[in-house]
Amino acid sequence: MHLILASGSPRRRELLSLFGIPFIIRAADIDETMNPALPPETEVARVSRLKALAVPREEEDVVVAADTIVVCGGRVLGKPHSPDEAEKMLRLLSGREHQVMTGCTVCAPGGTETFTEITALRFRELSDAEIRRYVASGEPMDKAGSYGIQGGAALFCEGMQGDYYNVMGLPVCRLGQVLKTLAPQLMEDTQ
Repeated sequence: MHLILASGSPRRRELLSLFGIPFIIRAADIDETMNPALPPETEVARVSRLKALAVPREEEDVVVAADTIVVCGGRVLGKPHSPDEAEKMLRLLSGREHQVMTGCTVCAPGGTETFTEITALRFRELSDAEIRRYVASGEPMDKAGSYGIQGGAALFCEGMQGDYYNVMGLPVCRLGQVLKTLAPQLMEDTQ
């Protein structure tokens, strides 16, 4: 039995290592396009499920896949494609509440479960200079919503309700509960 992380994200790798279980990385190569006519919490879950099902595995293996988006005022913010787009996203988030949604799927011999974890955050008002400086750091360029809460954007967040690790890309608390249910033999040494 192997634990497989269907993601190349260094943050997800770091968070899954908190479980103290050796794992293999097999990044899924799928079309992550979401249907804007459907609820974002449904779509992010669907994408995570596609990722989990796309990676090769043996019957006894356990696969963990996740996909994270930021939603502000009904608008879905993925990873920025340019510094200009990152600045626009951060201006949208400035002084507003938004949600970070992570769809997570676990495929195991005990079954498959997909869920969406939602964390609400509020950013303080950001000046144009702060936004430009943060974007110039390069940190926003590979992150949904153009920010990393574990990095420089920690200075922007006035409040949060929900799982901090979900904002980083993997809801570890809920994931641990799902793994205990679907793959108890994997979790025996971590309990």
